[in-house]
Amino acid sequence: MLTWMYWTPEVAIFFGCIVVMLGGMTVWELCSPTHERKGFLPIATTRGDRLFIGLLTAAYVNLAWLAISADGSSSWPGFIASVLVLLAIMWKG
Repeated sequence: MLTWMYWTPEVAIFFGCIVVMLGGMTVWELCSPTHERKGFLPIATTRGDRLFIGLLTAAYVNLAWLAISADGSSSWPGFIASVLVLLAIMWKG
């Protein structure tokens, strides 16, 4: 059923983290509604906006790592870089 994609532990953890973040953000939003604020992004954003922008950026960082890394090299550096970028956007974006 899942043979259409090459499931490595890094990929499974990445998608698992996305599911956990979406669930956590839903609960957080229900408990404490968000307000727009201005960070280093050129627009005023809510938590949900920053999560969406951060997830897109994290996906691009992972794809860029796959494009520049050698065949058979580890995907962990790309995963770590994407998590750091996502955290930076969520925190200061």
